[in-house]
Amino acid sequence: MMRNAEFDKETVLRSAMACFIEHGYVKTSMQKLTLSTGLHPGSIYCAFGNKRGLLLAAIGQYHLDRTAQFLAFFANDAAVMVNLRQYLNTIVTECLSCDGTKACLLTRTLSEILGHDPEVCGVLANHLMAYQQALTNQFALAQKRNEISTKRTPEQLARFFVMGIYGLRTYSQSHPDAVTLNQLADDLLLSVSNQ
Repeated sequence: MMRNAEFDKETVLRSAMACFIEHGYVKTSMQKLTLSTGLHPGSIYCAFGNKRGLLLAAIGQYHLDRTAQFLAFFANDAAVMVNLRQYLNTIVTECLSCDGTKACLLTRTLSEILGHDPEVCGVLANHLMAYQQALTNQFALAQKRNEISTKRTPEQLARFFVMGIYGLRTYSQSHPDAVTLNQLADDLLLSVSNQ
């Protein structure tokens, strides 16, 4: 009977998520995963079942990491819109980074496997909805504090903002220019402030 190998699960999952982001799910071979994680194939199979199981676990870790990162921007008494601008600054920095691991694992995986694996797509959709809900909460707070207009609901603002962030990340792949991306981030923030 094989016993579970001992390893730092979070470190392994972060290494796996970087591998999946860089190569995509289909092109991430077991060999690439073993090189990335430092685990033997047997340890990966024992701990996660298969490559798909490792992907699901990596997606879960990615969601936890990104949620903690997002919430950290709002763990102060500053205006919501000030915190949102700081958050956008981080996204622009990630977009300008040559580090492919800064891409969004959720949207990359969703675009690759959409229609091929309903369970994984469902998990991704749930995480993306949780992200949208976190933004909805911030827009609701901004409206309560009279920082922004109440013409649109917090849910509408969050949907628009999420769409803008996805667009910013996609646009940056062919236009990695700091001035342009920062202008687009400013435009996005202005759009939700005035709606």
